[in-house]
Amino acid sequence: MGFVLPSSKKKLYLSGADWIIHTLDHMMKSRTCAGNMSQVVLVMDSQLDEGTLRQQLRDFLSKFLMLQGGVHRDFNLAPYWRLPEKATADFNLSVNKINEKPSLDEALLFLEKAVNSPFLCRTEHLAFHLIQMGKKESILAMTFDHCLFDARGAETFLDLFMMYSSGMDISPILQGLQLTAPADLSGWMQKYYSGRNVNRKMIALSKPTFEILPVPQEKDRGFKFRLISFDSEKTIKIYEAAYSQAGYLMEMPYLLSVVIQLVHQLYKEKGIETSNYVVPVTIDMRTSEDITQELFLNHVSYFFFKVAAEETGALSRIMKAVKGQMYEQVKAGLPKDLSAASALLRIAPLSFLAKIFRLPMGGKAGSFFFSYLGSGRNQFPGRTGSEIKNLFHTPRVPVPPGLGFFFNTFNGQLNLVISYLEGLLSETDVSLLEKKIKERLEAP
Repeated sequence: MGFVLPSSKKKLYLSGADWIIHTLDHMMKSRTCAGNMSQVVLVMDSQLDEGTLRQQLRDFLSKFLMLQGGVHRDFNLAPYWRLPEKATADFNLSVNKINEKPSLDEALLFLEKAVNSPFLCRTEHLAFHLIQMGKKESILAMTFDHCLFDARGAETFLDLFMMYSSGMDISPILQGLQLTAPADLSGWMQKYYSGRNVNRKMIALSKPTFEILPVPQEKDRGFKFRLISFDSEKTIKIYEAAYSQAGYLMEMPYLLSVVIQLVHQLYKEKGIETSNYVVPVTIDMRTSEDITQELFLNHVSYFFFKVAAEETGALSRIMKAVKGQMYEQVKAGLPKDLSAASALLRIAPLSFLAKIFRLPMGGKAGSFFFSYLGSGRNQFPGRTGSEIKNLFHTPRVPVPPGLGFFFNTFNGQLNLVISYLEGLLSETDVSLLEKKIKERLEAP
């Protein structure tokens, strides 16, 4: 029987997935202007009153001990999130106004500045941003530390705030939150075998070697974003194409295949030759109830796909490769092995892990990052006199490669955000990529 350390009311032990995120945060701080941060962005059809918003945020945030916590180590070397004795409502809310011809493109400039601004201390994990768009619209964005939330957790947290601010009673939900977790110190031999399986998979992915877009060597650069939104009619057609070409509920393999094909064209235009493309993909397989209870920390699974460059000429061949590898990794238990193996690495310091992570694939995490969130459970009730028009994410991504494609749907509308390190792509490159993505996905 393995040694089991019980959870504590003031300790939330980190999982292996959490420690991977902390390692990425450490690596990004050494290469870019900030750590592993992201944003959830709500586009609203009315103006929000700044004073009311500040008061409601203050009241809401004071209900969560986790928000002012931080990472510590136990005597057993297992890292944990230590909760403070009491919650406070300290937060940062920035306010900007766009009065003349407001547009989302202009708002993205404010959001880029927000998500590229590092948190002031190790116990600050959230910042809020209000952008007044002319006289009829506004944007509410939440910048968050990925060490505190994964994407779905952040969405759900903002969803809870919208419920609270609209007058709904959220106390039953708060009572169901899980704020303790065991240290998971048993089964070390099985974790070792899982680590061996993961290492073999990483080595297989790295051969033959793959190229990435040239990463600017200057440090302290930020990320830029390009938002591509498809209305409900176009979204229906995109999903119909995914079902007919990839199969029912195969939107992720279809969208990933389209992106791989178009990234290959980008490489060719830039004169970059590579033998294959390796893409890390995050998947959130939790139920709606799980997401509500597991609000904090990270609960995603990871898949890795490799597509030979010679296969990119036909979308059907890319989809066949992606679907085949997805089934193979599920059958082989790769997501489970990765979770177990990463739990074994938690005793190592972040600086050491950063070096280990660079070994299997020559310092590269992949050709680019990809995520498809699909439709969340979130209802996002409108506040009095307002409704949510759209929701999307603006995430920073590890460098290298410093490039990511992030799909989500909200109210029947498909969004794509291209996230890229400043200087990695030119505005012309991104505009051409946007044009080709629209043409490919909107094609009859």
